[in-house]
Order: sequence, then structure tokens, then C-alpha cells
Amino acid sequence: MEKVPGFLFARPQKSISLHTTHSPNFLGLNQNTGFWNESNYGRGIIIGVLDSGINPEHPSFSDEGMLPPPAKWKGRCEFNSTLCNNKLIGARSFSIGNGTPYDESGHGTHTASTAAGNFVRGANVNGNANGMAAGIAPLAHIAIYKVCINSCSESDILAAMDAAIDDGVDVISLSLGGPATNFYDESVAVGAFSAIERGIFVSVSAGNSGPSLVTVSNGAPWLLTVGASTIDREIVATAVLGNNEQLDGESAYQPADFDSSTLLPLVYPGIISDHANASYCTPESLQNIDLQGRIVFCEGGVIGSVEKGVAVRNAGGAAMILMNTETQAYTTSSEPHVLPATHLSFDDGVKVLTYIISTVEPVATISFKGTIIGDKHAPTVAYFSARGPNEPSPGILKPDIIGPGSNILAAWHVSVENNNIKTKSNFNIISGTSMSCPHLSGIAALLKNAHPNWSPAAIKSAIMTTADQLNLGGNLIEDQNLEPVGVLATGSGHVNILKANDPGLIYDIQPQDYLPYLCGLNYTDQQVGIIVNRAVRCSEISSIKETELNYPSFFVLFLGSSSQVYNRTVTNVGDANSVYTVGVAGLSGAEVTVEPSTLRFTEANQKLTYQVTFSRLTSASSVTMVQGFLTWTSAKHSVKSPMVVLFE
Repeated sequence: MEKVPGFLFARPQKSISLHTTHSPNFLGLNQNTGFWNESNYGRGIIIGVLDSGINPEHPSFSDEGMLPPPAKWKGRCEFNSTLCNNKLIGARSFSIGNGTPYDESGHGTHTASTAAGNFVRGANVNGNANGMAAGIAPLAHIAIYKVCINSCSESDILAAMDAAIDDGVDVISLSLGGPATNFYDESVAVGAFSAIERGIFVSVSAGNSGPSLVTVSNGAPWLLTVGASTIDREIVATAVLGNNEQLDGESAYQPADFDSSTLLPLVYPGIISDHANASYCTPESLQNIDLQGRIVFCEGGVIGSVEKGVAVRNAGGAAMILMNTETQAYTTSSEPHVLPATHLSFDDGVKVLTYIISTVEPVATISFKGTIIGDKHAPTVAYFSARGPNEPSPGILKPDIIGPGSNILAAWHVSVENNNIKTKSNFNIISGTSMSCPHLSGIAALLKNAHPNWSPAAIKSAIMTTADQLNLGGNLIEDQNLEPVGVLATGSGHVNILKANDPGLIYDIQPQDYLPYLCGLNYTDQQVGIIVNRAVRCSEISSIKETELNYPSFFVLFLGSSSQVYNRTVTNVGDANSVYTVGVAGLSGAEVTVEPSTLRFTEANQKLTYQVTFSRLTSASSVTMVQGFLTWTSAKHSVKSPMVVLFE
């Protein structure tokens, strides 16, 4: 193969893992008004979704109100031709699976409908979270590329990305990824570079390995890397203990015939059984325990939450109280359980456990309160959302942004049926950065419709520099422990669609600008060539440090005491005549100087450059990491960049 003209590189392929009624409203999108109107609901934009396939007959993929695809579309439909339409304009299957683009797991159907599902009335799960379901860009076209079932092969991913590029998509959405590694060894990064060279925006999931640091995947700077947040909707199920303590949890199964006025015996298998997994309510651990008519308390872990409920029901249990792991903290799930249940935070679970241990005959019940909207802690960073630093390139802060990814209701490939309750429209609630990624893919489609001349980097910059740092309660965004969280978890913050449409300034990057950056990572000519798909000589390129890339954030690594200087260039996409002044917040332990401190623009699309000097204060010798924000403010706009300084 090495002797064949055009050969670049070969290695064994790796297996890569797969990483809504209310979330559009939570993000500020409302039918027939505001930015949905201004962006024409994404009409005419094509979103390519690389995932596990799609259920083409789902009502989310109806083409009611859809125009035919634009003339540039060159894709094809591998379903029976009647299953594709003006919404689902393309469907292709690669080597994995059963030879058709049909979704066997539900993941691809869920992500595709989140990005661009059409309006569906009465969407719900077991009657809960009922409302009008819609993707973020409901009038955009969808092209599905099936590359996964339970895992995804790199060769399929690369082939599908090449196909999507050739087919004419505008946005590529990938809710998948593997462990972080050098970009030339990441199929998503390699395939995406060819996409951005063609003006195609690429949105990817940050991964579900949080809350530990240095877990973020898909960290290439030409990707929008998306972490996961909660929304302000809860499907509340309250555990009521015999001591009158009431603890709110969640469940997507809310039986109307459960008598919550009757207290039932409460039992914890972990203290009445010697089985190693009794605390986790695994099926084998409950076989010899009398649970008939009792509420069973189970710890999280080992098997899935719904599986625990199945085991409890099969052992005769009347209901289940599920406790989060300590790591999951306050990130609870609304799942379609098979019996009356509630999923509690770790702290509330400890309260239940304490009550059980301290009481001779503990009793409890569950009170089901339905869907409640308005949680002031939202958005919080979900516990599973991967965190930075970005191991392959620490000078690029990742994730870039967070968006809704916890308890997201969207289309599913089959009916969700529990306890003889059917959801006619086939919807399900699941969580993951897989769910946050398509939210941002849909947002990119809306922005691309509103600003057709913006580059992928310009759209990304607009999303990042206008992000929110406060929750609905007006406090700093919190983590899974309800404690203020840093930029290693949020990146720029939580996406704000309405502000992203009018960012004032953007940090633009052209595809060729990444070459000095890649050479600066000390990649070989061959390794850079793998990414950019052509021969490269780094000796002929003036390489730059990572932090010198014109990125909308800063990550500065100090190995000594000397100052570091970086330039940024901003483009005026706001009013022709506008004046911006700089401000720096945070970064205690570092001195930051910005020159000039005022940017004066006299025309649209004018570019101006500023210089940032970072110095370490001698009084902060014990400080290891500081963070803050650099903000350019005009009469109309606030353009904010997160900053991290790491001292070694």
C-alpha cells in the first residue's frame, strides 16, 4: 500500500463508542417569534448525522411544511424510496449493522430528531413531559449516515464523513468519540478537517467520562466540542419517609393508581443479605430475599437503573427508591421505570439510608407530582460531562461550550412501553453528551441560515463568546455537587442562542491557519499530512504555540517566570461604527495586560488585532491554576473569552 500513489498512512482501526419537548423553549426558541423566525427554522440547511441510523417512519421526520432539498444535494436514500422525503433527504449505511440505515438502538433517531426533528404535538414518555416536540432546527433537512450499533468503526466514520462532504451537507453532527489522542490518530479530527475546508460546520460530543479532569475527547480546535448540562424540567417523584421527611427525586413513570397515602415497609437489601451486589439490587442478589409488598432501597451502580427496577419487581417489590452514587451527586435521571420508583441524589439517598438503619420498622411511600418546570439551579453541568484540560493540545481549552444533555426527550426507534402504557409517537428520555451535541448542531444550522457567509470558525466564535455563566437563579453555573464550576467543565459557558445571532465581534480562523498550529505541536510532516490530506513541510512553515491560534479562549501554561505574549484578531460583525473597551476578571495570581485597551471600528467586517501579556505575580508562588474572563464591551455587545493560566 505504501507504494501506491497518494498513500498517506495506515494502522489497525479502533472501535469508537457512542457517546425534545422543552429544551428549545429552555434555550429561548419559541414558535412563530424571535430567532426561530429570523433564522427561518433552519430552512434549506442540511445536517448530516453520523450515528446508529434512523427510524424513517417516526413523525419527527415528517416532511410537512418542508421544501425540497437545495439543488446542491447529491446524496442518496438506501431505504425504500418512499421512506425518504423532503425532511429525511438521505440515508446511507456503511459496513456495520444489518445493511440498512434503520436504527436498531434508538441513539441515532434520538440525536437526529434533537438536531432537526419536525414539530410533533403530544410528545411524551408515559404521559410525562408532554408537549410539542421539535428539533432545534425543525425545518432543516436531515441526512443520516449509519456508522454505529453499539460501537463505531473508524473506517466507517471516515467513509461517512467523506460521503457527507461530497453529498453537500452544511453541518455534521457526531455524538461519538474515543479516548483523547494525537489528532492525526483521531478519525473524527481527520475527517472533520476536510469538512471545515469545505465550509462545513462540525459539532461533536465531549464524552461521558466526567467529572474527572483531563477526560474530554474530540479536542481538535476545528471542532465544536460540546459538554452536557441539565434543563429546568423535572418529572418529580417524592420519597416520603415514616419520619415525615420528604425528598424530591425523578421518574418518567408516574402511575396514577399507586396509593401514596399508604406507608409500606422499606427494606435495604444491602443490610439483610450477604450477597456482594445486594446493595445494587442485581437480579441474582435478590433471589432469596422476601420483598413482597415492600419498597426497596437500591444504590446506583453495577447495572442500569431500569434493570434494578425489573429485578425488584420480579422479586415481588412494590416500589423502588434509587440512590445516586457519590460521583453522580445531584444529577438525577427521569427514566421510564417498570414499577413505582424515584431516583434521588446521593445526599438524599444517604438520608434514606440513615433513616433505615436507625429505625426498627422503617416505612415509606412515593408521591408522584408530574412535570415541573423552573428549576433555578439549571443549567448545571451533568456529572458525566467530560472535563479539560485537553490532553492532546493543552493550549486549546476544551470543552468549548455546554448545552442541554441531561434528561432530553426526543424521538425513539420503538414505542416505550411500561406497565401497559404506550407512547404512540415513540419518544424516550435519555442523557449524555450525545444529547448535547445535536442541540449545538441545530444551533449551528440556524446561525448558518441567518449568516450564510460566516465560516465554521465564525459560527463557533459567535456561540462561544456570547455564552452564559449564570444559571436561572442568577448565580454562577454549578456542577453536579451544586457548587460553582470552572471553565474546565463549561468551556465558554452555556449556549445562548439569541446572543450568538448577534455577537458583535468574532474570532475567525481559516483552514490554512491550522497548519502553523499543527506544526507547533511537533507533529512530523507525515502526521500533519494525515490531518490536512496533502503533503506538508513544517520546515517551510512558521509554526506557532497552541495559545497563539486565533481561538476565542486562552489556555496559558507557565513553565517558568517569564511573561508570555499572545495576539488575537477580531472581526467586526456588528455596527460599522463601534467602540469596544477591554476588561479582565479573575486570574488572581497572574497579571494580564491588554494592548490596546480600546478597539475602534469604523466599518463592517473590519479586523483589528490586540495583544495580551500574561505575567506571574511573585506573591502567588503557591498558586497552580487560575481562571477568569477577558471581555470586550461596547454599547450593544459583550464579547467574552474564558482564560486559564496553569503554573508548573
